[in-house]
Amino acid sequence: MGLPDALLKAGYEDLLRPILFASYGGDPEAIHERLIETLSAASWPRPVRDLIGLFAGSAGRATRVAGIAFPSRVGLAAGLDKDASAVLAWHSLGFGFAEVGTVTARPQPGNPRPRVYRLPASRALINRMGFNNPGAARVAATLAARGIRRGNNAAGIPVGVSIGKTKAVAIEDAVADYLESLRILAPYADYVAVNVSSPNTPGLRSLQDPDTLDGLLNALVSEAGRLAGSLRDTPVPIFVKVAPDLTWEALDELVATAERAGVAGLIATNTTLARDGLAAADQARAAEAGGLSGAPLTRRAREVVAHLATTTRLPVIASGGIMSPADAKALFEAGASLVQLYTGFIYHGPALAAAINRLDLAMLPS
Repeated sequence: MGLPDALLKAGYEDLLRPILFASYGGDPEAIHERLIETLSAASWPRPVRDLIGLFAGSAGRATRVAGIAFPSRVGLAAGLDKDASAVLAWHSLGFGFAEVGTVTARPQPGNPRPRVYRLPASRALINRMGFNNPGAARVAATLAARGIRRGNNAAGIPVGVSIGKTKAVAIEDAVADYLESLRILAPYADYVAVNVSSPNTPGLRSLQDPDTLDGLLNALVSEAGRLAGSLRDTPVPIFVKVAPDLTWEALDELVATAERAGVAGLIATNTTLARDGLAAADQARAAEAGGLSGAPLTRRAREVVAHLATTTRLPVIASGGIMSPADAKALFEAGASLVQLYTGFIYHGPALAAAINRLDLAMLPS
């Protein structure tokens, strides 16, 4: 199923991407919003989804992680489909799972615009979005309207939901804020990702400190169990998304805390505050506040995934710097159970997911 990789790649990179990148005055966020609106509209009728899948879809290697059946090991990272409006489209574009959000308990507009910058020479992005989203109740309603419930496979793939802290909520009240989001969204999520590592919400990364993280994760895992008990179901798996800027010692402490709390896995990594690896043509953007993603993060993400894989038996979802099938292959070899695309998808389109899926299938022992 799907067009040949070379044709799909050329169709996006040579034809569609130049038009997209030049539209709306070149504003990356405006372009992104229109793209999500288009995918949201196209996601409704099943015949349209099937038609998209006929051209862009791709089969991958099926696997099971944290009790969830994934039809392929390539997923969509949080940040692209913040409000879940395009949730029915991602399977048709070759993804084996999609993580929507990040969602906060309360609606919030995020940081002032402009807040997204393309760094094309570096194949990178800088963003300081700040968890702009319509709030947990609205996202739950959107998922319900699209027929999504935990485990029902209505999207054709598992759907994870990333949750974060509402900016207006004080750090000392963060646990209650995350719990509110979990209660609202758990019925619609195949897994919940706890985002404590975005650099764009003041103080958020302090939640990665062992004592603070211990209280948060224990509360979330306990609440997931309580919610499941009331429905006579298994608890929704809880994953923790970590920053690439932590020291090895801090990562080890985070792993120990996560294991004690009984989380289901880790996601590595979020965007970075470092500015290493930028091309000379992009140095003028280096001073922009926000998290850097894309090719400059490739090496560090691989290092973090490899470290985590040798430190814990928890499954690791790799996210960060996956710009080619070879990048994904290296992360699988480093110990990742699954990978997620964000910046790579923006620069290379559905051809990247398709090529990774085909390479992953080719890696199966004969």
